[in-house]
Amino acid sequence: MTSKLEQLDTALRAALGERIVALQASVGELTLDVAPAHYRDVCLVLRDAAELHFEQLIDLCGVDYAQYGNTPRDEEGRFMVVLHLLSLQHNWRLRVRVRCPEDDLPLVASVNDIWNAANWFEREAFDLYGIIFEGHTDLRRILTDYGFIGHPFRKDFPLSGTVEMRYDPDSKRVIYQPVTIEPREVTPRIIRESGYGGLGVVNRGGLGR
Repeated sequence: MTSKLEQLDTALRAALGERIVALQASVGELTLDVAPAHYRDVCLVLRDAAELHFEQLIDLCGVDYAQYGNTPRDEEGRFMVVLHLLSLQHNWRLRVRVRCPEDDLPLVASVNDIWNAANWFEREAFDLYGIIFEGHTDLRRILTDYGFIGHPFRKDFPLSGTVEMRYDPDSKRVIYQPVTIEPREVTPRIIRESGYGGLGVVNRGGLGR
C-alpha cells in the first residue's frame, strides 16, 4: 500500500515537473526546493491544484548559510526562504525552500497575496535577515525599531549591535548613538589557564579562587 508521503511525492512530481530543483524525504516530511524564477508559480500550483491543495501557510522564515557548520559554503546564494505548508483536505505537510540569488540584495517574490499569513512572516524575515519580498505592499520592520541599523539574525551582525538608544536630558528626547558596550572575555573560569587575568590558580575540580 502506498504511503501518504509517497502519494504526495507522486502528486508533486506530476503537478510541478521540471520546476522541481530537488525533492527529498527526511524525518517523515518532504522538502521541495525550487528556483527563484519559479517560486511564485509553484506556490500558486501548491495552493490551487486539487491533488495538492495546500491552503494553509504555517510558517515562513529566512535562513543565513554564511557559515554553515562553521565552514564557508560553496553553493550559490547565502540566504534562503523556507515555507511550511499544510493541506487540511489531504492531511499532509510540505516544506518549500527557495534560495535568494543575490547575497548583496537577497530578493524573492512575495507570496502574501497567495497566503495572507505570509504578511508578518515576510516582514519578520526582512527585518531580521534583510530579505526583500518583491510585491509585498507593506514591507517594513516588525520586531526592531524603525531606526535600527542592520539585520540582527545575519551571522556577520555584531553581538553587541551597532547602535543604542537612550534618553538625552539636554535635548529632552530619545536619541541614537554608536553602541558603547566594550567587548570582553566570557570564557568560563573553570577552563581558563592558570593565572588568567591575574585571578591566580584555577581549581580544575571546582570553582577557581
